[in-house]
Amino acid sequence: MVIKVENLVKRYGDLVALDHLSLSVKEGEIFGLLGPNGSGKTTAINSILSLLQYDHGSIEIFGKPMTPEAYGIKRDIGVVMQNVAVYNELTVYDNIDYFCGLYVEGKEKRKKLVQEAIEFTGLQDFIGFYPKKLSGGLLRRLNIACGIAHKPKLIFLDEPTVAIDPQSRNKILEGIVELNRQGATIVYTSHYMEEVEQICTRIMILDKGRAIAQGTKDQLKDMITLGEKITVETSGITPEHIERLKRIPNVLSVEYNGVLVISSGKGQNNLEYVLEFFKKEGLEYGKIYSELPTLNDVFLEITGKELRD
Repeated sequence: MVIKVENLVKRYGDLVALDHLSLSVKEGEIFGLLGPNGSGKTTAINSILSLLQYDHGSIEIFGKPMTPEAYGIKRDIGVVMQNVAVYNELTVYDNIDYFCGLYVEGKEKRKKLVQEAIEFTGLQDFIGFYPKKLSGGLLRRLNIACGIAHKPKLIFLDEPTVAIDPQSRNKILEGIVELNRQGATIVYTSHYMEEVEQICTRIMILDKGRAIAQGTKDQLKDMITLGEKITVETSGITPEHIERLKRIPNVLSVEYNGVLVISSGKGQNNLEYVLEFFKKEGLEYGKIYSELPTLNDVFLEITGKELRD
């Protein structure tokens, strides 16, 4: 086991940020932590890294107790926090070299590692640039390069794709998967459900400092009642239409606000019934499509709220 956390409690006065949180991360996983703002994701990571003193519980990394003085453990950990942490007075190359130098003393070895990190993050054309001259996406990639240049066995990535363009986001996600393929175990937090669904092998959903669900994405989806969501672009839907749609077998809910959304339980595909209903009622429609539950649906059903609140 790479990480083992048992009954972790962290309080800020009367606020319980972590409420007896337990989790484990196996070697080779990309372990996703999901939750809204204030759910405890960053507090959990800071506690695991011994950057934050907690009130109760135990933490082991690589089978050994994690403490502020556990420098042998920390050498094998890479950290990329949500807020970009680089030195504005250093170039791209010098930033990566500085952070790598915190773990690697040999100059020649460090030079090789820095060059590999530059190539891995696609920063070859920007090594002489200062951070203030970089776009948001390039700055995020520099932040990642600084965190992974020393080839850590365990990498923490806290919201690494926040506020960047889709091209940079895809580049970063591809890089994370490649790091994992090369042997790194990764703990990944994000507000973006689709990212977690795309890259994580196992997922934990946090809310109010508690683990409310965990498993693979398929296991999480099996926990909820929703089996299918049908979306129809249409007009002219009346309250009477909605009531009749609700009587279709296995329909859980019907919502209409310019777009019709019909949610059904597991075990029966209702797309054929919906098409027959529109034909019978003489209703016109544009796009119509059916989709299986997403992690966002899981979160909504379990917590009753949007992830991004």
